[in-house]
Amino acid sequence: MTTPLAAKIAREVGTPALVIDMDRVEHNIARVQVMCDAVGVANRPHIKTHKSPLLAQMQIAAGAKGITCQKLGEAEVMAEAGIDDILISYNLLGDEKMARLGALHERVDMTVAADNEVVIAGLPAAAARAGRPLGVVVECDTGRQRAGVETPGEAIALARAIAASDGLVFKGFMLYPTEDGWPRAQRFFDEALAGIRAHGLDAAMVSTGGSPNLKNLGRLKGATEHRPGTYIYNDRMQVAAGVAGWDDCALTVYSTVVSRAGPERGILDAGSKTLTSDPGGGLDGFGLILDHPEARIAKFAEEHGFLDLSRSNSRPNVGDVVRIVPNHVCVVVNMVDEVVMVRGEEILGVLPVAARGKLK
Repeated sequence: MTTPLAAKIAREVGTPALVIDMDRVEHNIARVQVMCDAVGVANRPHIKTHKSPLLAQMQIAAGAKGITCQKLGEAEVMAEAGIDDILISYNLLGDEKMARLGALHERVDMTVAADNEVVIAGLPAAAARAGRPLGVVVECDTGRQRAGVETPGEAIALARAIAASDGLVFKGFMLYPTEDGWPRAQRFFDEALAGIRAHGLDAAMVSTGGSPNLKNLGRLKGATEHRPGTYIYNDRMQVAAGVAGWDDCALTVYSTVVSRAGPERGILDAGSKTLTSDPGGGLDGFGLILDHPEARIAKFAEEHGFLDLSRSNSRPNVGDVVRIVPNHVCVVVNMVDEVVMVRGEEILGVLPVAARGKLK
């Protein structure tokens, strides 16, 4: 059954459409800010989820301390909108990026992460270009085996290398513990902190992440800030992680059923170019259809979402518009140029995804 708002979206905007409920967006921003304030940890939201200067400004107005970006291109978009105090939580390499980083640091306060000496060796060029020192945090791997040094000894050595480099200031550590790995992260941090203090350094900035770890907020003794991103919209992964409920999911994909060629199957007009093929860490199917929760989005073509209706007692008809909570909202948002803002049954307008596609 198509809801009145879904019918209006289909009629006035068309489907597939990414729709954000601004009441829920505002609630999510406020809720997490209160959580951070309650444990005395600054909120530095990651904008990789929404990629919108307007939403970043809303987060800052609610009390957030600056923002986190994953790539320089995202930071450039945010700085152009007047946003200051930006952490880039990613290794930056190469003359082209150092020139851009230096130009950014001239205008706004930048901090960058590093986990190896090659990255550190290039950063003084950016500081020189900016004409002022550049803050650097050491990224530490405490179990995800993504980026980050693997031992406290390596973290200490990199901290000393940063402090000894012209134009660089060692600011502290950046961690992204696994959801059940916070005791390990604490041991790592305590050893690294003791080690740098033995060499006359200290960690003014100790940054943890991200949204799945909101249930662990404040658990790392010594943390100064947290970097959640997905919380502003939430998705199936956050619900599965136990940090959000379905009523906290502020972004849904509105999609039309365009075919029902068989009694137990159907086709949506949202395929891999809309919902993406991200399995969401082993979730069943590629999104939850709120209107038919027993239905399963089983597979994709580029513009086709294949519905398995075999377990569904209520089955949509051709022309029905359904609402889908995506598995991983961050990658879904990066697929579109704009999202539709609503409040209640009212369509407020469209919001550009200004920093989408910024891969470098």
